[in-house]
Amino acid sequence: MGSASPQEPEKDMEGYYNLLQAGSKLENTLQQVTVSVSMQEVAGYIEKQVAYLSGGCGEDSSVIITLPECSAFSDIPEEALAKVLSYLTLIPRTRQPGVKFIIILDRRLDTWASIKTALARIAASFPGNLYLVLVLRPTSFFQRTVTDLGFRFSQEDFMLKMPVVMLSSVTDLLRYIDENQLTSEFGGTLDYCHSDWIVLRTAIESFAVMVKDIAQMLQAFGTELAETRLSEECSAIEFLLLSHTEKYRRLKDAIRSVMREGRQLLSNLETSRKEGDADTCWDMTQDWDTMQRLLAQLTDMEMAFDGFFDKHHLKLQQYLQLLRYEHGFQEMEFSLEKLRAQERNISTTGESLSQTDQSLRELDSLEKHAQEEMSRAQVLILHGHQLAAGHNYAMALIIQRCNELRHQCDTLTSALITKHNSLTQAQILLHCLEEAQRWCDDGAYLLANQQVDKFQSKEGAQAALRGIEKFQEAAPLLLGAGEDVLFLEYESVLTPCLKAHIEKTFQKHSSVQALIQSRCNCLRKLANKHVRPIQLVAPRPENPPRAKSPLFSPKHDLNSSLKFTFDLPLPGKKTSRKSPNSRKIEVIHDYQTASSLPYSIDGEDSTDLLKRHVMKELIETERIYVEELLAVLLGYRAEMDNPSLAPLLPTSLRNKRDVLFGNLPDIYNFHSSVFLQDLESCLESPEAVGACFLERKDHFHLYECYCQNKPRSDSLWRQFSDCLFFQECQKKLEHKLALDSYLLKPVQRLTKYQLLLKELLKYSSGCERVSELQGALEAMLDLLKSVNDSMHQIAITGYEGDLSNLGRVLMQGSFSVWISHKKGPTRVKELARFKPMQRHLFLHEHALLFCKRREEHGENADKTPSYSFKHCLKMSAVGITENVKGDVKKFEIWYSGREEVYVIQSPTVEVKIAWLNEIRKILTNQQKQLKEGLCHSAAVSEQMQMSPPLSVSKPQRASVSSEGTESSRSSPDPFSCSTQHQHNRRSWPGTPYSVDICEGLEDWSGANSLSNPSDTEEEEEAARLVAGRYRAFVEWRKNGTDKFIIKCGDVIQLQHEENDGHWLVKNLSRRQEGRIPTANLQGMLGESLKNHSNRLGDPGNRKARKLSSP
Repeated sequence: MGSASPQEPEKDMEGYYNLLQAGSKLENTLQQVTVSVSMQEVAGYIEKQVAYLSGGCGEDSSVIITLPECSAFSDIPEEALAKVLSYLTLIPRTRQPGVKFIIILDRRLDTWASIKTALARIAASFPGNLYLVLVLRPTSFFQRTVTDLGFRFSQEDFMLKMPVVMLSSVTDLLRYIDENQLTSEFGGTLDYCHSDWIVLRTAIESFAVMVKDIAQMLQAFGTELAETRLSEECSAIEFLLLSHTEKYRRLKDAIRSVMREGRQLLSNLETSRKEGDADTCWDMTQDWDTMQRLLAQLTDMEMAFDGFFDKHHLKLQQYLQLLRYEHGFQEMEFSLEKLRAQERNISTTGESLSQTDQSLRELDSLEKHAQEEMSRAQVLILHGHQLAAGHNYAMALIIQRCNELRHQCDTLTSALITKHNSLTQAQILLHCLEEAQRWCDDGAYLLANQQVDKFQSKEGAQAALRGIEKFQEAAPLLLGAGEDVLFLEYESVLTPCLKAHIEKTFQKHSSVQALIQSRCNCLRKLANKHVRPIQLVAPRPENPPRAKSPLFSPKHDLNSSLKFTFDLPLPGKKTSRKSPNSRKIEVIHDYQTASSLPYSIDGEDSTDLLKRHVMKELIETERIYVEELLAVLLGYRAEMDNPSLAPLLPTSLRNKRDVLFGNLPDIYNFHSSVFLQDLESCLESPEAVGACFLERKDHFHLYECYCQNKPRSDSLWRQFSDCLFFQECQKKLEHKLALDSYLLKPVQRLTKYQLLLKELLKYSSGCERVSELQGALEAMLDLLKSVNDSMHQIAITGYEGDLSNLGRVLMQGSFSVWISHKKGPTRVKELARFKPMQRHLFLHEHALLFCKRREEHGENADKTPSYSFKHCLKMSAVGITENVKGDVKKFEIWYSGREEVYVIQSPTVEVKIAWLNEIRKILTNQQKQLKEGLCHSAAVSEQMQMSPPLSVSKPQRASVSSEGTESSRSSPDPFSCSTQHQHNRRSWPGTPYSVDICEGLEDWSGANSLSNPSDTEEEEEAARLVAGRYRAFVEWRKNGTDKFIIKCGDVIQLQHEENDGHWLVKNLSRRQEGRIPTANLQGMLGESLKNHSNRLGDPGNRKARKLSSP
């Protein structure tokens, strides 16, 4: 939390975009004001009045450019003239694109040659739309004549390039241009001062350049602010604030300076505009409008920049505040964690009173320091709330930090209070024990200092007795409470050392109490000794002796409470009486007469009481269990859909509710609506609860699904256990434990049932329904085993098929395994024969899996083991040998007629027996299923008419092989072994893929009858086949170009045997024909070759078919 980087403020992109937009508008306006040729470039020629803009307009608002008399016009370079004309034309064109121009060429004092040259240069250099050229020709007679003649002959040339009008006088000029658009030199009334125009244009262009520079500076600074990367150091942010503020001030000063100059220029334009006529001051009006627009847009840009900078500056200040607050938070978090570590280092209880006192003193000192730190934390929390109230952009983070600090302070305070209470309680206990020890020492000292000679008199004995009784009355209350009461009262602070201290104190008290009791007995005898007077009659005691009864206490009188005891067995409690199953129960009754007799309770009543007690505990715990499940479902699972808590729930957790809780809703529905009512109905008849468990046995398989999902649930919980959502839910539910403790409840509850059933069964011996209780207990134990096995099964990795196809897991466990293979005619043992492999075996209904157990190590490794799949044996081809010479814990599992032999060493003999029993059951079931299938096949074959094959004189071994397999699968002859070998090695056959027919199958009644008496591997003579019709009991296929398939149950016709050991076979069921090796045919037909009864076409010899042991 504290180590996370502080949240940077979001950039004010809207303000930045507004600033850029204002700058863009200002640039557009500047483009209308500024021209590509500046006044500085043409200032010399403009000052010489080579040409000028008087501001006058002609027809169609054509702009008038005047070229006055200039003696040096012909000396002006072409480039300079082009620049001058471009500058003068660009000014109107930027304001009004497409404007037309009228040139007044004043050559009244010049010659025709000069006019001709000027017209040619104008035609070559003028960049605008030239509407008309008005030429004032020379006034002298000679030059006028020359000009008229020259213009007449050159008029067509000039007119092709531009419209030229040759004027004789100023009066002619007024026919084309109004006099108020002409300056005084042409007889007009337009007021024009060339020097003032130069100053004005220079000022406007200078102002435009300054505005452009200011706009670029504002945009550059805005970009700098928007792209600034913020550091996590307070000093760097402080420097950034100062530098930005300084730049902002300089820019504001520059803006103010430009604005002052612009307003002054605008004021001058305003004055000039008011002094002249609006119609005659068109140029001035255009400049005034332009300046007005420039100033307005500059003001807009300044406002946009101010708004952007203010927001940026505010967020930068808030970021600095957040940094300082975050640093303070980290320091406070470290300090509080250090205090928590110091608190944890203080022992909850001391071994002695002095150590406990010292721990209390250390804790008091720590509490004072903690109060100081927590006061600082409160100040920091208050500061955080102030920042949040000031609308800091990181308000959510600041509030979260405040809550974290508050939680840590509360946690520390709670831990200190709890530790203080524990130490105080331990201190009180040690004080009491020390006081009890002193009382015992004082008692021993009292007995040792009593003067024996004073006991001889009755008064002395009574005085000593009173002294002892007075001493006993002053005994500490702790000694009267007993060890069990102390253990319960101080359970929260008890340590092995304190327990030993308590036991030692009570042992000492018992010893001293025995001494005191012995001394009191002696003193009572002395005090009660009477000197009989001399009488003539036999002495008679004043009070007849009262019959002794172990039920009466010496202090009881006839009017006191009578206390008696009886033995009552209680479940799960250790007792101090001789009977291991009984506990002493005291019952007190009030009797007012001396004739009351002792009261007793017989054993049957106590047994019924205990059964009801166990049943009541079962029902009460079931109710609590259902309530806890409901709390979890409503307080956690349902809250995951609560919109108000959605921000606290991580996105990756929202769709994983079923992974976290599994099928917990199904378990709750079963227990709340079904099983709890069943249990409550058995309160008065506890024996009936067994039927409830048996009736609902299938429902308990819900737990198997839950437990299989538990590793995924635990992994998900470990990933999100610190999530605020779970903390908030736990706070609402007021649970002391986190969610994972409640998700473990179903697993704990499942183990609790079998314990309570055991207790109930213990007190129900001899009852009518004890068998149901026993069945319920076995069902619960089987369920626990099934759950455990399935938890191991889901950890299998590397198996490519579907494990569910292998059937239910019956057994699983770790063994040492040796493997040998038969290759060719002899058996070759592997080199690792004498070095066993450690394998974890899974016995399924249809297969036996060999896996290797793997466990990950490391800090974050999953502690659940995994199992890498290595090998699979199908139970239909498995046989067993129960005893292996040399080790009673070993047995053999052989596969495919001992093609593969697995020597298995169990950890104990009991494990071996359990596994053999389960394998026997599987093989027996396979034999039964095989027999039923064969009977059905025999019934079908009676309806078919087939030719009988010849009989086979010698029984052969059943086997199966195919051309496509690596090895043949075979089983040894069950009748070929000796009696001695039969005794030493007892083997069980599996059911191979070949279906053999068994003679006398109906007589097999026990497990031993299926044993194979031999483990021999002798080769037997192959059976001789004869032509005829047969039924195939094993599937066989030949791939390749000559594809030939025979399915189980197909009817085949053996045609004839060829010289290469193959038979020509015709599949009548599929209308195919092919060649099959003789050995394969023997495996397919099995011992059906043994006699004529196995032929499908022989109706007279249909006997039971014989199944040979593999």
